[in-house]
Amino acid sequence: MLLTLLMSTEIKVEATRDRSIGEMFRALRHRNFRLFWSGAFLSNSGTWMQAVAQGWLVLEKSNSPFWLGVDGFMATAPVLLFTLAGGVFADLIDRRKLLIYSQIVAGCSALVLGMLVATGVVQVWMILVLSFVTGCCMAIAGPSYMALVFDLVGHEDLANAIALNSTQFQLSRVLGPVSAAVGFKLFGLAGCFFANGVSFAAVCVGLAMVRYDEYRQRSAAPNRSIKDRKAFWQDLLGGFLYVRGRPRVATLLIIAAVTSIFGAPYFSMTPVFARDIFHLGETGLALLMGTAGAGALVGALFLAYLGDFSRKGYLVLGGDLVFAACLVCFSLSTNLFLSLGFLFAMGFAIVGSVAMTNTLLQKLVTDEMRGRVMSMFMLSFLGAMPVGNLIAGAASHRFGVQRTLAAGGLIILVFVTVVALRRRDLREL
Repeated sequence: MLLTLLMSTEIKVEATRDRSIGEMFRALRHRNFRLFWSGAFLSNSGTWMQAVAQGWLVLEKSNSPFWLGVDGFMATAPVLLFTLAGGVFADLIDRRKLLIYSQIVAGCSALVLGMLVATGVVQVWMILVLSFVTGCCMAIAGPSYMALVFDLVGHEDLANAIALNSTQFQLSRVLGPVSAAVGFKLFGLAGCFFANGVSFAAVCVGLAMVRYDEYRQRSAAPNRSIKDRKAFWQDLLGGFLYVRGRPRVATLLIIAAVTSIFGAPYFSMTPVFARDIFHLGETGLALLMGTAGAGALVGALFLAYLGDFSRKGYLVLGGDLVFAACLVCFSLSTNLFLSLGFLFAMGFAIVGSVAMTNTLLQKLVTDEMRGRVMSMFMLSFLGAMPVGNLIAGAASHRFGVQRTLAAGGLIILVFVTVVALRRRDLREL
């Protein structure tokens, strides 16, 4: 009797574990999402590969953290200029076609940079111009990229799809720097840019193979023409009024903006830590960036495993607090192994906070407003980056990189703590 009971319990536990693992990847059961996920993974791996190579190239050409900040500004400034328009486009026109065209332009930009490096004529201003072009593609297509996930999986698997989409992004964040380290040795900086240019073909092919069912086709189809200027401005204003009337949505966007302004510049300044603080070369830079990416990957997989749990607000606020604390510690540390640990924790914490913010926003808004609210999320998180990068670049030139980033971490800590204490409705979302 006892043996039978134990065997029955073991079978139930094993079945529960199998279901949990299966549920962890359930969004991949959708053919369209698998195509999108695979193509985006290959493309993002190339993007992270270029990010490492470009950071080292700018530092090598300018020998100044200020120009690293300017490059980060040029790459993200278009978010300030075009993201809101991209959100309206996401609700007005075919999101899939918009993504394909933007990826083609971004791929050409990477190939041009590779040619400039290979021929030895590249200068800092050329890198900045091409960063701006790529940033424009990201700004215009970004809201469609996020809103398209809903078109591919629907309401039921939305949370899992967002977590898995974050997983592929973070996995590419690990493999991209590793590929860059190998690429430095095998085919130099120019090869990294060429590889990224080719990688954009993967997401274009994946998107071209996507086929909507009848319901999704109606959902994704534009109901008005983009040539209707009145409709454009009405939709843009309508998005602002919609967010204004929803305090929880507005607060989530403000948290994302503060975290980005004062926390995101650490990414642009990583080459300074690799070269001047830890005295490492290009492969050392890849190690630092890859470690943060590994932490983010583990965090994304953890979210996918948790599924659609309650009280997501606690993870948004807690993730931000952990990220800020680790940013302060990383900024002031001169021990490589400790710093790698802090970078891993930063990646884990921030992906949890950002992915949960994305999930909550998509669950709190209506389908008609999805593209516009996602554009505001991009504006809050990515659009704040150019401001933060420019401030960090100037402050680092005067006060040093370590003090600048540590001050940013402290500001995030204070702000999020105040919000967490005063907004119970946000904590319990």
